[in-house]
Amino acid sequence: MHLGRGLVALALAACHGGAAGATLPLRDACGAGQHWDGRACRPRGEAAALIARGKEALSRDADVEAAKAALDAAEQGGGPRDHESNILLWQQRGIAAAYVDDDAAAAAAFDMLLALDPSHILSYRLSTKATFVFEDVRRRLERKAPSVDVRWRLGQKVGEPIPLDLEVVADPKRFLQRATLFVRVRGEERWRAADVALSAAARDRQARVELPAVQLQRPASLELYLRAYDERGNEVLAWADPKQPREIPLRYDPPPPWYRKPWVWITGGSVVVVATAAIVYALAVAPPDRVPGSVTVK
Repeated sequence: MHLGRGLVALALAACHGGAAGATLPLRDACGAGQHWDGRACRPRGEAAALIARGKEALSRDADVEAAKAALDAAEQGGGPRDHESNILLWQQRGIAAAYVDDDAAAAAAFDMLLALDPSHILSYRLSTKATFVFEDVRRRLERKAPSVDVRWRLGQKVGEPIPLDLEVVADPKRFLQRATLFVRVRGEERWRAADVALSAAARDRQARVELPAVQLQRPASLELYLRAYDERGNEVLAWADPKQPREIPLRYDPPPPWYRKPWVWITGGSVVVVATAAIVYALAVAPPDRVPGSVTVK
């Protein structure tokens, strides 16, 4: 069974409203180095290459001007960045600013870096100009990290719709604009994707995402991960990943044997009723085939 047959669409509905919203069709997930622009998969652009160039300028030649030029180009016109590239961009921007004693710009960059990756650390080999500013920002930050929670009920079954509860738990920078949920049946190579708007309502309450039933004749496991994006399409949050996705086990309940199916008992019961009625009729109602009496011959 291919996922395209078993999972056809996503239905989004606010839990408080109860009624299902518009059906969101699943599409093929974009490949490596691509992003979804709302209509088709497009190349990501030069952001990753420009960020790598800026990092090299800083680490090899300590050329802050060349590094800043490359990093500025990556941020302003390099195209949507994946999560890893986005983290690296703000790390390198913070380091470059700290090297020229622009502590305010460095602190702003490190603040964004820690919003994207709260557990991030800087290499101890870097100049103390950068590490001191970074640690000061980390120490002063007391806000919650951006977080999206995806939950489901235990005991999901093959052949039944799979409801998921999607909630924006925290969004301190208010940059979670939309999300893409990637799903596939375990063992398949192809991922499918559905885009969900993270509206103001979704930030304040849960939204329900319902996956259509997976049609299989065996137990299965549904794999999934999620990416969230800012208004420019940059990945700003990662929930699980393709190499280590979350899994929803799906139990398979085989159909009952033919002799236990209701139609068998209904049909069998009808046959018994008809046979019984025929016997009663034969014994009590139908005229006998012999008439009692005697014949006298003279």
